[in-house]
Amino acid sequence: MKWNNYIKDYQSYLRIERGLSKNTIENYSFDIERLCLFLETNQIDVSPIKITDETVQQFIYSVSKEVNPRSQARIISGLKSFFNYLVFEDYRNDSPLELIESPKTGRKLPDTLSIKDIDALIAAIDLSSNEGERNRAILETLYGCGLRVSELVSLKISDLFFDEGFIKITGKGNKERFVPIGKLTKKYIEIYQEEIRVHLNIKKGCEDTLFLNRRGNQLTRAMIFTIIKDLAVKIGLSKNISPHTLRHSFATHLLENGADLRSIQLMLGHESITTTEIYVHLDRSFLKEVMHSYHPRK
Repeated sequence: MKWNNYIKDYQSYLRIERGLSKNTIENYSFDIERLCLFLETNQIDVSPIKITDETVQQFIYSVSKEVNPRSQARIISGLKSFFNYLVFEDYRNDSPLELIESPKTGRKLPDTLSIKDIDALIAAIDLSSNEGERNRAILETLYGCGLRVSELVSLKISDLFFDEGFIKITGKGNKERFVPIGKLTKKYIEIYQEEIRVHLNIKKGCEDTLFLNRRGNQLTRAMIFTIIKDLAVKIGLSKNISPHTLRHSFATHLLENGADLRSIQLMLGHESITTTEIYVHLDRSFLKEVMHSYHPRK
């Protein structure tokens, strides 16, 4: 049993046991396939059961010449997960990555947009086209609810609980959460549904999918990236932005206006509060304000 069989077993484990999404599993698998390509290129014939830490270190060294420390750390993390799985399943006694440390990368602060920038992006949408009404609803939903792009494209009509003021989101690992939806976001979704979507020839299987392309199919993540990047060019925005920038902006603006981290964590669907804490670094004045407002020796 060589690499392919072990990789398939590992993918099944990630899908069934850990409930990870298809995209996440592909990312994990890519790291292993990169190691396999290194072995093949260097004519090293060894199975994942027999591979040594020296060989893995050679691979890591070769990778370090091609990618930045952050990408290198991600590859090491992916390989550690794979070999820890092999240990867990008793295929190996130890992991060849036990003594390999990830490079120090520091915590990268996410790019954010000002409210003025977001207003300018939305104002630049051409509402004379059917896609314009849809795109306005998309941007309002990304920013108004803080969604990941994968969560947006898979959003269902049956996930909209407008009377209660929430939408149901299926996030990473198929974990569900309810996110509050504002009146403005709700308004633009309803305009899109009632004036645009209702006239589409919807393809089979997409009847419950909220945002569709002009052919009635589910939008791709790449299409959302293109929509936002084109709008950024249109308004002359110098920042390199993506759908995730709107999610970061959602969290940052909530924090700046006094929301607590725990509430933001729940809305973003972060498993750990540590992930959410990155937003504190964007506005340190918020910390001083908390200190002066609540500490007894202010």
